[in-house]
Amino acid sequence: MVNFAGWDMPVEYSSVLEEHRRVRQAVGLFDVSHMGKIEIRGPGAVDLVQNVTCNDAFRLSVGQIQYSALTYPEGTFVDDVTVHRLAEDHFLLVVNAANTDKDYQWISQENKFSARVENRSSAYAQFALQGPLAQAVLQKLAEWDLSQMKYYRFVRTGVKGLPTLVSRTGYTGEDGFEIYLEPAAAEALWMTLLEVGRSDEILPVGLGARNTLRLEAKMALYGNDIDHTTTVLEADLGWIVKFDKGSFIGRDALWKQQREGPARRLVGFEMVERGIAREHYPVTLGGSVVGEVTSGSYAPSLGKNIGLTYLPVKWNAVGTEFFVTIRNKPVKARVVPTPFYKRRKT
Repeated sequence: MVNFAGWDMPVEYSSVLEEHRRVRQAVGLFDVSHMGKIEIRGPGAVDLVQNVTCNDAFRLSVGQIQYSALTYPEGTFVDDVTVHRLAEDHFLLVVNAANTDKDYQWISQENKFSARVENRSSAYAQFALQGPLAQAVLQKLAEWDLSQMKYYRFVRTGVKGLPTLVSRTGYTGEDGFEIYLEPAAAEALWMTLLEVGRSDEILPVGLGARNTLRLEAKMALYGNDIDHTTTVLEADLGWIVKFDKGSFIGRDALWKQQREGPARRLVGFEMVERGIAREHYPVTLGGSVVGEVTSGSYAPSLGKNIGLTYLPVKWNAVGTEFFVTIRNKPVKARVVPTPFYKRRKT
């Protein structure tokens, strides 16, 4: 167990390697109740969400979700978030645990609309059921036909008779669901999911495998790959920036960077020579330090050592070789296409 954003969290229940492989091959269960939940409602709710995020919340229908970012005027990250449209005038933002209070204060100070902002984190427990067998396991308990649920959609449905919100989302690169429910019912549902998933070889999964799974899928981790110093465009997330929606915080800075081109960009790499690149290890090109590793690990699904780093755009093409300093020794690495891992479509 480790302290994670003020929560006691398990690094592993059994083995990081086994938990990782079980999610890729069968199904794993994560307790992610530490994630923050901020609700915005009222006649001006959509206008507030539009102002503080870079994606286009107007495009969301009720029951739909989008990945987005809260942005500073500089176009950098307050946080990355998922935006759920619960009703025409009601949104749920799921945010990173360490940023919950900061995000709530930021949204509240920018609330110049007819909207109410609430930190509702304590009202929700949250599980993630991930892997190719996630639907089969959850369907044993869910009242709704999960085969009808598209990616980045959600429904309110009963799960073992409990009122829940179930979304087809996750942080692993696999198919799966996230389940939101009242905290008082969480322990019983957790045990039930493990029981009904036993025949599908379900395993509970900790922070260690959560990190290796998301890295293989090139899903950014706030505090490592993105933060208040990195812009959304530099982070290779330009697809969530909708300039045509009109004004939003950070638009001017991002539009300027879009026109001029960012000086650096987040890229994926694999180690060519033996060694594991860890966060903060220096990255060098031509004998000069040009950055550092933001995330790095052995990738169990690939049998390779991989990582992420920001490189100057003139040196970030696939195939470019550079060095990561590991224990004072330069070790060769190469830029590769991302995501590193793509699940098989069924």
